Amino acid sequence: MTKELRRLSILMLVMFLALFGSTSVIQVVQAESLAQNPANKRALYDSFEVQRGSIIASGAAIASSVPSKDVYSWQRVYTDPDMWAPVTGYINPVLGSSTGIEQALNQQLSGTAGSQFLSRIERIITGQPPRGSNVMLSLDANVQKAAFDALGDLQGAVIAIEPKTGRILAMVTSPSYDTNTLAAHDANKVNAAYDRLVADKTNPLYNRAIAGDTNPPGSTFKLVVASAALATGDYTPQSTLPNLARYVLPGSNTPISNDTGGTCGPGATVTIADALRLSCNIPMAELAAKLGDDTIRKEAEKYGFNSSFDLPLTSTKSSYPRALDDAQTALTGFGQGQVTATPLQMAMVSAGIANGGVVMKPRMVDRIVGPDLSVQQTYQDEEYGRALDANLDAEMVQMMVANVSSGIATNARIDGVDVGGKTGTAQNGNDKPFTLWFTGFAPAEDPQVAVAVVVENGGGKGQSGSGNTIAAPIAKKVMEAVLGK
Repeated sequence: MTKELRRLSILMLVMFLALFGSTSVIQVVQAESLAQNPANKRALYDSFEVQRGSIIASGAAIASSVPSKDVYSWQRVYTDPDMWAPVTGYINPVLGSSTGIEQALNQQLSGTAGSQFLSRIERIITGQPPRGSNVMLSLDANVQKAAFDALGDLQGAVIAIEPKTGRILAMVTSPSYDTNTLAAHDANKVNAAYDRLVADKTNPLYNRAIAGDTNPPGSTFKLVVASAALATGDYTPQSTLPNLARYVLPGSNTPISNDTGGTCGPGATVTIADALRLSCNIPMAELAAKLGDDTIRKEAEKYGFNSSFDLPLTSTKSSYPRALDDAQTALTGFGQGQVTATPLQMAMVSAGIANGGVVMKPRMVDRIVGPDLSVQQTYQDEEYGRALDANLDAEMVQMMVANVSSGIATNARIDGVDVGGKTGTAQNGNDKPFTLWFTGFAPAEDPQVAVAVVVENGGGKGQSGSGNTIAAPIAKKVMEAVLGK
């Protein structure tokens, strides 16, 4: 063999090995991630060649596939689509897109996940047609309906969590949309429907419960500030603060007042417990200024702020920024300024307090079940971390119960049940409607549910509505649904 021929042979061998190696990496090592990539249209089309698994809540399918007479073989259909839209999302080959659980668990639903390999082989050997697996949600259909009905036509969201496990029991957003219109195979109709939804200024495609545009949490954030104060060891619920009718933010000329326009009850001082119970802004702003932004941010992050969660839907980070000046730090004392939150985040705050100070990672799927009813994957409860020591957390529980029993959150009361809660009425500018909040849990002695409600656009009442009058009654109905009241 000549020297030139030997060099050519070596070069061809190297090229072959490089090609073999790269294809092996793509087909074996990267196969899972490539299949999950939303830009991979081939994976989307392949998912319509098999009967897609169902998405199931409380034993009933809320998303399923029926035979189709067009090139896609199967048509996706949704039950109570507006109610379940933020959960299921939609999948459509015409748009080449998917959202919600349809996107997040596309591999499992289409039967292409790595955990389903043996099941695929078995179906090939036995001659059975390929099928996807079913996704069993943690959401409770009765609680979901109670939340959907209670929110009604108001613009906002509701989310309910099981404090001890992190299992999501309900996730509702409004306005919503009919997912069936975006699952159809008529390209013209689907594109027209999609364009209308995108052009709608109320943003019906947003999942306001976990994403979209985050809102200032208002007075619900006072829970985090109080928790931060207790955690320092320098404060108790009975620690006092100056009881002023007017307070100028430190380092500025900007005055703030309590909602009443006066002091926080009688006396020259007010306790942290009473400031929380009466939801007074000035003493909580004073407390925040004393604690400092770093202390509050660290406590907020223990509850989940500045982190995103895969439920498996991906949540938007709730934000408590770094390096706030003294004035901005004081504003965060009552949930204004630069602090923003999702309902998911505020539900996690209540759930953590309800759970003895331990915050659980939120999740909305229990297990993946194959077409032969075998359990292919089980989702476990997982701790996010401890936000507060148990003895201090018990004091937070007592303060939250007082908020509902004798404070400013009375519309969350449930007969015969001790409810803990906190309202919020957040400002968005001088002339803009308030954002109305409630977050809480029940029953206090053995919490079964933590809930957060946000109502945007002032609930249609501009700046005359409040968290107690509009958001708290919604949360009450959700908690009652969980407790069977």
